[in-house]
Amino acid sequence: MAAAESAGLKQNRKEERMEGLTPMMQQYFRIKDKHKDHLVFYRLGDFYEMFFDDAILASKELGLTLTGRDCGLSERAPMCGVPHHSSEGYVAKLIRKGYKVAICEQVEDPAFAKGVVSREVVRVVTPGTLVENNLLQEDNNNYLCSIVYGEGGFGLAFADISTGEVNLVEIPADDDNRVLGQLAQYSPREVIFNEAFLSKTEIAQFMREKLCCTADLLDRAAEDMDAAAKTVLEHFQKDELSALGLTGKNRCVLALAGLLRYLAETQKVGLERLITVNVLEDNRFMALDQSARANLELLETQRAREKRGSLLWVLDKTQTPMGKRLIKTVINQPLVNGAEIEKRLNAVEELVEGELLCQSLRDLLGGVYDMERLITRIVYGNASPREYKTLEQCIEKLPGLKAELDGVKSQHLTGIFRDIDLLEDVLELLRRAICPSPPATIKDGGVIAEGYSAELDELRRISTHAKEYLTKLENDEKEKTGIRNLKIGFNKVFGYYLEVTKSYLGLVPETYIRKQTLANCERYIIQELKDLEEKILGAHEQSTAIEQKLFEELRVSVARQLHRIQRTATAVARLDVYCSFACVCRDYRYVRPQIVSGDTIKITGGRHPAVELLLEGAPYVPNDALLDGQDNQIAIVTGPNMAGKSTYMRQVALIVLMAQIGCFVPAESASIAVVDGIYTRIGASDDLTTGQSTFMVEMCEVAGILKNATAKSLLILDEIGRGTSTYDGMSIARAVIEYIADKKRLGAKTLFATHYHELTEIEDAVPGVKNYNTAVKKRGDDITFLRKIVRGPADGSYGIEVSKLAGIPGQIVQRAHEILRDLESAQPVREARRRGRKPAEDGRDLQICFEDITPSEVEQLLKDVDLDTLTPIEALTTLFKLKEKVKS
Repeated sequence: MAAAESAGLKQNRKEERMEGLTPMMQQYFRIKDKHKDHLVFYRLGDFYEMFFDDAILASKELGLTLTGRDCGLSERAPMCGVPHHSSEGYVAKLIRKGYKVAICEQVEDPAFAKGVVSREVVRVVTPGTLVENNLLQEDNNNYLCSIVYGEGGFGLAFADISTGEVNLVEIPADDDNRVLGQLAQYSPREVIFNEAFLSKTEIAQFMREKLCCTADLLDRAAEDMDAAAKTVLEHFQKDELSALGLTGKNRCVLALAGLLRYLAETQKVGLERLITVNVLEDNRFMALDQSARANLELLETQRAREKRGSLLWVLDKTQTPMGKRLIKTVINQPLVNGAEIEKRLNAVEELVEGELLCQSLRDLLGGVYDMERLITRIVYGNASPREYKTLEQCIEKLPGLKAELDGVKSQHLTGIFRDIDLLEDVLELLRRAICPSPPATIKDGGVIAEGYSAELDELRRISTHAKEYLTKLENDEKEKTGIRNLKIGFNKVFGYYLEVTKSYLGLVPETYIRKQTLANCERYIIQELKDLEEKILGAHEQSTAIEQKLFEELRVSVARQLHRIQRTATAVARLDVYCSFACVCRDYRYVRPQIVSGDTIKITGGRHPAVELLLEGAPYVPNDALLDGQDNQIAIVTGPNMAGKSTYMRQVALIVLMAQIGCFVPAESASIAVVDGIYTRIGASDDLTTGQSTFMVEMCEVAGILKNATAKSLLILDEIGRGTSTYDGMSIARAVIEYIADKKRLGAKTLFATHYHELTEIEDAVPGVKNYNTAVKKRGDDITFLRKIVRGPADGSYGIEVSKLAGIPGQIVQRAHEILRDLESAQPVREARRRGRKPAEDGRDLQICFEDITPSEVEQLLKDVDLDTLTPIEALTTLFKLKEKVKS
């Protein structure tokens, strides 16, 4: 009851405030009340104005001068504004700062308005709904993500409305790590989600701190499956969800429906741009979590966060914006179907072998602009006249591309040949409709080409040749009346007139209508002059109106060809990616990998694709690799820091990944068994935001890998266990290796780098484990890294020698050698103490009787552990208990 009274009191105060405002400000507040979370750009003439709190905020964020306006209240309303013709730059700044902007336009002509001009919000600009060229990066997709979480798991919908791309994925409820991987892959600028998703604090933290995206709640209808299905089916004009591949994927349907409703609320128009959906199945692409994408530096380097040095930097020689976006998707989604991989490799091989064909195609592709985003802006009605001309220039390149592809053999290239529509009717329409050099906007006219509309041509002639028409009429009247000094004049009171001096008044015909008498003359009008005046004065206004009408008709006509243009743009993007791969493969001497069944990965003379280029001509030492599900399942790689262990392991992973995206690989030869996922644990760092130590972060990542990997996966593990004490770390590392090596538990192919040289003993104890090391040449205290991976364990860590290479002062290096000799001589004593025995006086172990020793709590706990049923998490818990007991 009290709450209702309070709400009523607030409403009364609000109404009292509204009564005091001017009619225009009352209109503003009615609009603002519907957009409380948005900055309202309120159209007044040639400006977008902001008022009150919006004005104060915008003046601060945009550096605008804050002024005031009379609003009917005792104090003037704070106000600031930006010119409407340059508003996009200001909107871009606000969007980059995480704000949402409601664009409020005048929806009626002020000349015909009675009272306050009608205004409506025609669009809400948010980070995930951008279509403007200057707000987007041409080589990056701009994703909006919708997430619905519930008992059935997660439904995720990723849409880039600037290209019309929609991807759906459904993930089980307990697989938060995969959700993080999807978010890392798509990097959405904006995420909307249902209320239940708020319980996923780790994912929310990742979105906030890593993605830096804006977030908002979906409406409560997000949980209504019947309403969601209706929304989806109506939008895509289908009768059944099965027609969209959504049978049984209720979470995807809910997420997609929430996304469509959000777009309908914010964009008002243009939803027809979303014409297809891609339902991503679990078994179609290689599993790559966020850690693997970062550690393998697929799109950017880890430290500098830049393209240079990444796999994308190596492979991206694309010529078109569509190709630049698609190649990122291809790298992020390696295939796991061998037949599909072979089809891509066939296309790349045909272009590698057809060097002239590839170069001709690349030359033509260089003249193709962003067809995907051009048609999007046309559909939304945001395209400028010049962008229509740009689309025309793109279409003009298509016959050349199609002609070059005529006769290709590979399945994917022939498919591209079929999918490229020459769009001859669209080209002919654009050529006829748009003048050769159109202005930037339709506002002032001059866009529609001459000859397209007879009515428009006549009005333009009148406007252009008005003086000639007036002179002709003047001469005609002189000849008809005999009044030699008759002349046509103009004033603002009654427009054009005929002026006759008093000496000729007797010759004035009866058809002349007197309008004004002056001292020396009379002024008249005639019907022919009034008709001509109407044409002249209205010609510009009429021609502008007709141009706008014709331009809108053109927009509708081109927008109707959306499916054809989109299919062609997609085909061009695919061709661009294949040409890019072929160019890279030819220039860098890559070879076609053999995709084989079974479990064997065999690489001869492999090279790291990015490191090789960064050396800029310096020789790169190639290395072999052999992994399988039998004798060579796990390779333990030892050797000093900086010797190349991590580079080698990344190199193997990247070669496998490159093969599975359908690209040739940097090697002398490569035989690749398809892997279903690449999992990496490389490097370590504290997670200060959650208070997790280096060791805890490392163990969480290892636990995630052991949970998600399969026998078909490739594992890259670097320095497992180094975040804790030596013996604890060594024990964990050995336990992890034994678990992976056990084919009943995991059995994955693994590269395992370590400084724990004691782990090299596992080769003799565990089947499938082989030792490798990074070769080092030592001369006295100096070492040289040979960058070669050879069989067998390393003969030392060379830590002190590496410190010397790094520039540690010689004094410290010499002292370190002295301390090392002391520690090594004391090793037997330390070992005896660690095992609970007294050391002999000379440092040798004393002989003891095992029967005299009572089992300690630690020993008893170890005896009670059943290794055959112990899970990875239980193993970590047991180690923690052991450590605590040892401490106590």
